[in-house]
Amino acid sequence: MEKQHRPSRVGVQQIIAAAILFMMVGTALELYLLDHYEGTLQLIPLLCIGATLVTVIALFFRKTPLLLGTFRVLLILTALSGVYGVFLHLRANYEFEQEMKPTAEPWDVFVESLAGALPSLAPASMIVLALIGYAYFLLLKREQ
Repeated sequence: MEKQHRPSRVGVQQIIAAAILFMMVGTALELYLLDHYEGTLQLIPLLCIGATLVTVIALFFRKTPLLLGTFRVLLILTALSGVYGVFLHLRANYEFEQEMKPTAEPWDVFVESLAGALPSLAPASMIVLALIGYAYFLLLKREQ
């Protein structure tokens, strides 16, 4: 029988670290290119990504309890920013659709707002980023 190769924990950790880094840089670049920094609320995802990125880079060099705790808190804030972003996008789209169709049923306005001018579910990528980061966090905690 042929021996199956199981990936080492270090290999999985490196893949997840690469995934979170690519996702953070890609999301931050996309937000920048979309001018998603014009208002205070629009800065929230960029600040979350920036702080998390700095922390991930620091964790490459030192895995202290303080850095791990900071990373975990930032991941929670990043996920919450995604939830809040979905709310803000949906609310803005809903208000716009309501103005365009004042006699429409609320459910119809809501459904239309999902496909509105602002990508309603795009901020959910911050939740995915936080989940990938949490997988990385769990692997780092195992090392200690």
